[in-house]
Amino acid sequence: MKVTVGIKALNEERCIAASIASAIEAVKPFGGEVILADSGSTDRTVDVARAFPIRILQLADPSQRCCGVGAQLAFQQAEGEYFYILDGDMVLDPQFIVRGAAYLEAHPDLAAVGGRVVEMNVQGEEYRVRQQTGRSGRNWRPGAVDQLDCGGLYRVAAIRELGYFADRNLHAFEEFELAARLAAKGWKLARIDAPAALHYGHTIGGYRLLARRLRSGYATATGEVLRSAIGRPQFAFVIRKLGHIRHGAVVVVWWAALLALVASAPAWALAALVAPLVALAARRRSLALGLYSCAAWNVSAYGMILGLLRRRVPADQPIAARVLAAGGRAADERRTVSVGLGADP
Repeated sequence: MKVTVGIKALNEERCIAASIASAIEAVKPFGGEVILADSGSTDRTVDVARAFPIRILQLADPSQRCCGVGAQLAFQQAEGEYFYILDGDMVLDPQFIVRGAAYLEAHPDLAAVGGRVVEMNVQGEEYRVRQQTGRSGRNWRPGAVDQLDCGGLYRVAAIRELGYFADRNLHAFEEFELAARLAAKGWKLARIDAPAALHYGHTIGGYRLLARRLRSGYATATGEVLRSAIGRPQFAFVIRKLGHIRHGAVVVVWWAALLALVASAPAWALAALVAPLVALAARRRSLALGLYSCAAWNVSAYGMILGLLRRRVPADQPIAARVLAAGGRAADERRTVSVGLGADP
């Protein structure tokens, strides 16, 4: 088996058919496979997926639901030499796997390669900020990169050196954390100038999205990544490269200084309260986006503290799942599997 595309999904009935169809088309030249890892959808995601000749796994215990679990669940049964991780709200460019595999074969020092990802829903504040970052961020331009956000084609041999693909404890940043572990092993990452995927993200407003992140645990991911790196080779990489840690630290110091000023110099407290908003508004070239970024930084700082305190389970512990379909053949939905890296179901 040359290529596996793993799709992680939770309540993605709006886009899942297009996502699966694009993955099937992408693996055709290799006779590859597509695996859907569902985290317990309550909508028609699984019903829609059953119409396609793919393997469908569903998380046995929905209380374990998080981004790291979805990605690892797809990977732990992957049989391909290369593995592409795709979100259920993304549509894969049919030609990217061919280009990505050729690039990896020509560059044996690379663990993974990504391409251009286009944000299709940019109405909310979150995606307007992402769009700005996408135009200017070094990790989104062709060439060597530190991390591959929004999916990439990974060399499975490199992942096996690490023991697992995604840390099952993480509510976000699982691809960043993977990049940190790969870098500690001496592997490199790259992004090529080729279309990879369209991303149909959340259409809700930015502030509602922040509230959802607090409820779902997504906001705790910064602290979870930091905790996972303590005492490990990737710690320096995480501290240097994950800007959310710096943002969180700045917010904590800011609040400490603000409280001190309220007690000792109330007149300066107002200036200290307004200064971050002014700075962020100038950076985003928008007062509305500056205000949103200020709120997002505060949510991230709060989540970072919670994430540092969150209990962990061994990251390489196999994830129990129900097999709902195996290559298009209906499977016994009562069957529960707990498999290791690359094991057959």
